[in-house]
Amino acid sequence: MNARPILVVAHAKRQDTVAAALRVVDALRGAGATPVLPAEDHREFVALDERFADVALLGADVATDDLELAIVLGGDGTILRAAELVRGSGAPVLGINMGHVGFLAEIDRDDMDAAVARVIDRDYDVEERLALSVRVKDAHGAVVYETWALNEATVEKASRERMIEVVIEIDGRPLSSFGCDGMVVSTPTGSTAYNFSAGGPVIWPTVEAIAVVPLSAHALFAKPLVVGPEASVAIEMLERTDGSGILWCDGRRSHELPPGARVVVRRSSQPVRLARLHPTAFTDRLVRKFQLPVAGWRGAS
Repeated sequence: MNARPILVVAHAKRQDTVAAALRVVDALRGAGATPVLPAEDHREFVALDERFADVALLGADVATDDLELAIVLGGDGTILRAAELVRGSGAPVLGINMGHVGFLAEIDRDDMDAAVARVIDRDYDVEERLALSVRVKDAHGAVVYETWALNEATVEKASRERMIEVVIEIDGRPLSSFGCDGMVVSTPTGSTAYNFSAGGPVIWPTVEAIAVVPLSAHALFAKPLVVGPEASVAIEMLERTDGSGILWCDGRRSHELPPGARVVVRRSSQPVRLARLHPTAFTDRLVRKFQLPVAGWRGAS
């Protein structure tokens, strides 16, 4: 039985990330915990430094359900990958920012040693974030693909030169149909990602809601929508669509959408759990990440 298995997720593309991963692994071992690496990461890290050779492997030496926590070294993309690796286990994810611009990381690399010490002491809070359940049905109504998303599910055109024709449905009722480049269905967590770039609203993480944003829609009524967390959002690829579309979830999982396909997005029964060390106002996070001008603010009277 492995003592306190803790997953370490990083990638071997940067030397500073490799060095940071080794520091985390050594600190976990020194505290009596069991550092764990995904198999694909293990091969890359061992090729760079043999000191990773005897680190436990996820799936082979440690089951996903047995993980206590995941420590992630990187930006939002690496954190999304870690959330995928621990999906269904209940293990929270702690992000350590390695110099990327992102909203999911809890701390910067300068505080890494203190963060690992607090993980060992179980001195952290867990914040649950709304996730999406995503299903694809064929033209006959049969479910052909199922997945999930923390940030967003997007329906996009597969061919650069062609639009897709869609009809939008909210809670079983048709809302509008139009040609567009795609649709973004976003969580509050993803509201500062693709949703933000597409002109959607920034949603505070404490607000339970789902945003629906058209991409370059050819229609009068094609504005961003915000619906309740229990709403069902469906996007149908109309049969008259010239070509196919593609579903992307968090930019990591994809599925082709032929004409007649139907994508149904709902709140997932399994939220994503983020480990938090410092209670930081989301307003401050926005100001810091986007470098917003606040000079002259004097505070509340």
